Amino acid sequence: MIVLFIGLPLFFYATGNFPRRTLLKESISILTILAFCLILAQLFVTRSSGRMLRGCRWSSIITIHKILGYVFLGVLSIHPFLIVVPRYFESGVDSMEAFITILTTFNSLGIVLGLGSWFLMLILGITSFLRKKLPLRYKTWKVFHGILAVCFTALASWHAIELGRHTTLLLSSYLVLAVVSGVLPLLKTYITQSSIEAEVNK
Repeated sequence: MIVLFIGLPLFFYATGNFPRRTLLKESISILTILAFCLILAQLFVTRSSGRMLRGCRWSSIITIHKILGYVFLGVLSIHPFLIVVPRYFESGVDSMEAFITILTTFNSLGIVLGLGSWFLMLILGITSFLRKKLPLRYKTWKVFHGILAVCFTALASWHAIELGRHTTLLLSSYLVLAVVSGVLPLLKTYITQSSIEAEVNK
């Protein structure tokens, strides 16, 4: 898991053919790339990945899932702010002006995808944190949570591929493969469970 979701992204970054910028900007980029890849790892830390996690205690898996989720969703939630942080140390466009421009630019597909995935991520994080206070049965919440996760990862990956300056062909292919590999077993699990419940309720 560490090799797949930390080692490979770092390798793609290190071997990417793109201009290097300041240490601060590159550090923020690496943090963002790793945070998103570890969020993608969440798709594999579920019951749908039974074979991969065989031998692991389910309570430990849930704990890892929660820790990864809260920590790295937290990092990604400040992603729009991190983009403009370096402008505090540069001349030119004011950082707040740059931030407002990002939030109000709707003629760029990449930015629209980013804003959409950011709001989905906030809903995902908030509904996870408040799960026990929501008027939903656990099974209903779990399906809702899974659908949100699928929509978020799909939009966020598209955003990264469309707009990310570090998203090379290799990294783009990696993101697509990770999303598809994580989403398909998840959807299969939901469909199978729905079919079983439908048969039971006949």
